[in-house]
Amino acid sequence: MRLILTASLMALLTFAAACSQPAASGDWRLDGERSRLSFVSIKSGEIAEAHSFSGLSGAVAPDGQAELVIDLATVETGIDIRNERMREHLFEIGSFAEARVTTALDLAALADLETGERRSLEIEATVSLHGQSIDIIAPVIVTDIDGRHVLVESAAPVLLHIGDFGLTDGLATLQELAGLPSIAPVSPVSFSLLFTRG
Repeated sequence: MRLILTASLMALLTFAAACSQPAASGDWRLDGERSRLSFVSIKSGEIAEAHSFSGLSGAVAPDGQAELVIDLATVETGIDIRNERMREHLFEIGSFAEARVTTALDLAALADLETGERRSLEIEATVSLHGQSIDIIAPVIVTDIDGRHVLVESAAPVLLHIGDFGLTDGLATLQELAGLPSIAPVSPVSFSLLFTRG
């Protein structure tokens, strides 16, 4: 639910990584195989469970335009029936297959980042999910690994509200199908995103 929202947020952070190299270096591409975006759902008031999305892609162009795409069909909760219910009733992937995070970056801001150096930043971006878009600010840590690979990580869990994306009804359906007294409408999200210069 709000889980997806948080995922998009993490994407923004990855874009910041691209800023650490001069624009002339070319596009930066997200390494989906070595990146991770996770979220936590809280049910029945006190039971927390960790979930993730495996279908991540994205890039940062030389002009600073950045986008992260999350394939909502790749949600993984550890339980097949719960994955199916989230895809059908929460995300409604038949109509809304992806979540997107977009931002425009000042690539010069991190041009002096040294190999091995870690730097804290705040990223402003737009998260589009389930037909709705909201602007967000996310704290991230950017690390230049070797001049060709940049790691962008959440500095702290990002909290997102499902109501902002029109997912309240879907969350209520999940709660009813699972026979739960409650599912929290806010979810913490964390991420580790690796970008490679193209």
